[in-house]
Amino acid sequence: MSTGAPFLRIEPPLLNSACPWASTREDLQALFDSSSTGAVTTRTATLNGFEEDAKVHQVAFNAAQNTSLNSYGYSPYPLSNYIAWVKDILTSGVLGPKKPFIISITSSHPSELRTMLGMIQDLRRSIARDSFSGTSSGESQSIIGVELNTSCPNIPDKPPPAYAPLSREFLDLLKPMAEMGNEDESLVLGLKLPPYVYRRQMIELVEAVATFANAETGRCPFRFFTCTNTLGGCVMFQDQTGSITDQDANPLALPTKYGGLAGEPLHSLALGNVMSFKEILTQHPIEEVRQIGIIGVGGVTSPEAYRRMLKAGATAVACATALGVHGIGVFNQLIGGT
Repeated sequence: MSTGAPFLRIEPPLLNSACPWASTREDLQALFDSSSTGAVTTRTATLNGFEEDAKVHQVAFNAAQNTSLNSYGYSPYPLSNYIAWVKDILTSGVLGPKKPFIISITSSHPSELRTMLGMIQDLRRSIARDSFSGTSSGESQSIIGVELNTSCPNIPDKPPPAYAPLSREFLDLLKPMAEMGNEDESLVLGLKLPPYVYRRQMIELVEAVATFANAETGRCPFRFFTCTNTLGGCVMFQDQTGSITDQDANPLALPTKYGGLAGEPLHSLALGNVMSFKEILTQHPIEEVRQIGIIGVGGVTSPEAYRRMLKAGATAVACATALGVHGIGVFNQLIGGT
């Protein structure tokens, strides 16, 4: 199934979202080797790596349901690590078509974002030169997509920029993405979005993206949305986790008190975001905006939830909490295996 972009195919339409369980080379290899994933998403990387503190950045699971609350930021590994790992995985093993990688990145500085995109473009050109896939150069390059994470709720004093999609700050972040996408039409670009709670927010996000569509050709450099990231400002108590330490010192599950909620409680909101975006995109006057694909994320913990996402309008479906709880075998379960 295509994510709305040429040659980036996700078959089966199931993958992981950017999450702590896609942090290392070993994580990525296991996801790539699974016969039940159609693509692999890396954990969101910064240019130089995020300063992770194990005493602060943690995850807690609700013992009664597939629910997580996390205080993580981004990957402690720099983008250069993911570029090396992705190249190694894609150029190793048997020849032939490969499943795509989506490299998730973030930055609050447009100039830094240009540097990161340039690094990924160098990787794509390198893979095309190797011609390992047995396909045309354009197809080889398009097995790597880029996701700009605009939605992490856990960074102090830096609210998710996608909550203000028509702001100058957000549009300035999209500009280097759009410029590079317009220079190279084989580059598959997407945005990881926060959970929105009213429709006007989603309409404005689509309006922001549509401002970068070519007025003459109608071409839009953005090809997919990932909906949704975690819901910030949530709380879980230790007695919900089934693993109680010292409730007198801190009755809460996370040292930060608040964190990003994921898993089953997010499912209905995520479905609403996917369905709303599908409706808004379908009604847009620009054809390539109408063709933007949606990767549905949020509470995908069962085959029924997986099918609901597709029915809501997702082109492909991703999960994170279920991966953290059940491990790599969850993908086979989600598509109806045992």
